[in-house]
Amino acid sequence: MILLVLGAAADVANTGMVAADEPPAEIVVSATRVANTQPAGSFPAPATLWRYDARTELQSRGVAEGQADVTVRGGVFENTGIAVGAVTITDPQTGHYTAELPIDPAFLSSPALLTGSDNAIAGFNSNVATIAYAIPAVTAAGTIALGAGSDVLRYQSLRVAGTRETGADATLAAAASVAFSRGEGSQPAGDHDFARYNVHLQRATGAAQTDLLLAYQDKFYGWPGAYTGFANLLETDHTKTTLVLMNHRVDLAGGWLQVGAYHRRLEDDYDFDRLTEESGVPGAFEHETVVRAAGFQGLFTTGRVDWRIGGQLTADELVRSTDLTNGDFDTRRYLKLGVMPSVGVLDTGDARVTLRAGLTLDDSNRDGSEVSPLVGVVLERGPVTLDLEYAVTTQVPGYTALKSGPAGLFGGNPDLGRETARQLALSAGWKASDLEATFTVFRRTDDDLVDWTYSRAAPLARQANPLDADVLGIEALFARRWERLEVAGGYTWLDKEPDFGSAEVDASFYALNYARHRATLATTWHATERTSWRIDAEYRAQRDNPLRTSGSEAMLVSASVAWEPPDGDGVALALIADNVTDSDYQPFPGTPASGRQLALHLQYTW
Repeated sequence: MILLVLGAAADVANTGMVAADEPPAEIVVSATRVANTQPAGSFPAPATLWRYDARTELQSRGVAEGQADVTVRGGVFENTGIAVGAVTITDPQTGHYTAELPIDPAFLSSPALLTGSDNAIAGFNSNVATIAYAIPAVTAAGTIALGAGSDVLRYQSLRVAGTRETGADATLAAAASVAFSRGEGSQPAGDHDFARYNVHLQRATGAAQTDLLLAYQDKFYGWPGAYTGFANLLETDHTKTTLVLMNHRVDLAGGWLQVGAYHRRLEDDYDFDRLTEESGVPGAFEHETVVRAAGFQGLFTTGRVDWRIGGQLTADELVRSTDLTNGDFDTRRYLKLGVMPSVGVLDTGDARVTLRAGLTLDDSNRDGSEVSPLVGVVLERGPVTLDLEYAVTTQVPGYTALKSGPAGLFGGNPDLGRETARQLALSAGWKASDLEATFTVFRRTDDDLVDWTYSRAAPLARQANPLDADVLGIEALFARRWERLEVAGGYTWLDKEPDFGSAEVDASFYALNYARHRATLATTWHATERTSWRIDAEYRAQRDNPLRTSGSEAMLVSASVAWEPPDGDGVALALIADNVTDSDYQPFPGTPASGRQLALHLQYTW
């Protein structure tokens, strides 16, 4: 018998990866990108929505909410950033922990995916994309959820929020949430124990909003071969993440401005074999990092020119580490500044042409500085939009790549420098009240991309090295809504040509772990006023990899049915299934897949 209870984020709108309130090039989507906002293996996390979105590829180790890498347009896990309000939240140790965002999804907007020049201005140290969140207004409500599920899963959550008017145009609000999840996992030694605590304080007026978010998350999970790719190694990872974030946004005439700051601390205890746990010595893989940052984002108009601006100052520190001891520094400061003016050069009433051009400055006290150009042109005519742009972005690698020992399964390299991506993209979009479609073709050149490379003849000797790659891709997206039915999906084709720069190296662990073909389909059917069915499906054909012991093709499906009883007074019930096909496809070569999981969810909202 398989049971679970409806998670705390059931009251979050079922929106997929659509534009948040303030990022540039805002898009309003008529139908959802993702149908299921609830997982069957844990409480919802921001990563839950990234699983089936057509534009993001989530490579998970076990459940997505446990540990997962997010990639976009054929990048690697360190090429995608996560932004909340005006600031991008980074993990200086490794991009594997970028997704460790300890915030209840109900306290965030629907995510926007920023690429190209939008990512260059609004992102930070993320060459390919930024997943950007706004902070929505708090509404007075409460939600409680309890339950149990397959693989001895148990889940509890509580969220409460209240508001108080303090003047003619001002509101004070406070919200808090807690969530707990335990389970044995769908693989032996695949257990987890998660806890998340959030407090949100907010003051809002008609034109401004100030937010303070306090978040803490304690996550232990086990998964065989999670990072190594050897299923006989019973790996565990225990992270404790503390985040304090403040953001202030004000609406201006014809624009907006927001400033933000955060403090993030992450403690990490990784063991490649839980049967031989060690502490405080080399080989124990214990780390602690701190990041402090402040930034701003804005849009304003002077005359005929719209100005898009952004910037962030970040300071990080590798406070302690048992194994990251081989590099030249333990602290680093970064500065990012960007400006991109745009001007309408033609407006006939039926058609409009807008030109934009800008620059970004990336600076670091450890890696020097780079000035990068941005340029684009947009043609709008009725429901059709054509956008041609060229964007250059740069970033620097994390401490795991720089300071790991030079030999072993994941060796480091203290000589790694700045990475550069140059992307040319052409997009065509069509939008109506109930239909949206976009087609994009892009070409990106990655110079000095940091990845763990090796020789196929010696796959156990991997080292962080720079490689060059030419990436060619096609994206096709659509979303359609009828009265009771919503459908969204997409197709991505990718091709990569790597240049390893050495005849002794001919393989890559992350950069060449991508889907040549990937298609997604999200369907939501409101069968009655009280019943809805949701299905997310993904087909993928992965580039061949000799380390992958499963097939390279897979069909992944998640499905759910939700029901509200007559006169239920806020009660809701849902049955959810993840990996319906029980696919054994390995997101990482050699790492076992998460098996089929079923969940029964119950929720009460007041």
